[in-house]
Amino acid sequence: MPDDPSPDDRNQDDRNQDDRNQDDRNYEDVTAFTLSDEREQELIDRQNECTFVWVNSEGWPVGVIMNYVYRDGRFWVTLSGQRKRVTAVRKNPKVAIAITSKGSGITKSRSLTYKGTAVIHDDADTKAWFYPALAARVRPDDPAAQQAFAGFLDSPRRLIMEIVPTDRIGFDSEGMWRVTPEAAPKS
Repeated sequence: MPDDPSPDDRNQDDRNQDDRNQDDRNYEDVTAFTLSDEREQELIDRQNECTFVWVNSEGWPVGVIMNYVYRDGRFWVTLSGQRKRVTAVRKNPKVAIAITSKGSGITKSRSLTYKGTAVIHDDADTKAWFYPALAARVRPDDPAAQQAFAGFLDSPRRLIMEIVPTDRIGFDSEGMWRVTPEAAPKS
C-alpha cells in the first residue's frame, strides 16, 4: 500500500477542501452566519439605536449612537444643523450605520451594517411625519412623553437625515452556535 501523499503532492482541490473543512470549525470566515430577511427585519423593528458613521474633514471615520426610524427601506435620523457631521455629509454623503441586538430583547447576538448615501432634509412635510414617528419609537408606551419629545425636536436648526442603503452585512450568532455548540453562551 503506498504511503499517503505529502501535503505538497496533493492537488489544489484537496487542499482547498481541507481548508473548507477546517473553516467550518473556526471563526476564520463568518460570512455563512448572515441574517435571514425575517431575522433582519425583526432586529430593525426591535432595536431603535444605530451607530451612524461618516468621514470627517481630516478623512477619519467618526461614529455616534443615534435613534432611528426605518421606513420604506431607508433609515432616518435627526440632528441639529450646527453639527460638524452635517457639513461632512454634505461634502461626502457616503455613510454607514451599524445596528446590534444588544438591549433589544433579542437573546442571541445579531448585527447589521449598512453602507449608504445620506440625504439631508429640512422640509416641513418630512418633519411632520418624522418627529412623531421617532417619538413613538423611543417612548412607545407613553403618548404624553411622545408628544413632549416630538415638541422638543421641533427646533430651528433641526434637520432630518435619510440613509439610503446600498450594501449590507448581517451576522446571526445562532448559526455559529449550531456549528460550534461548545462555544455557545449558556442560557
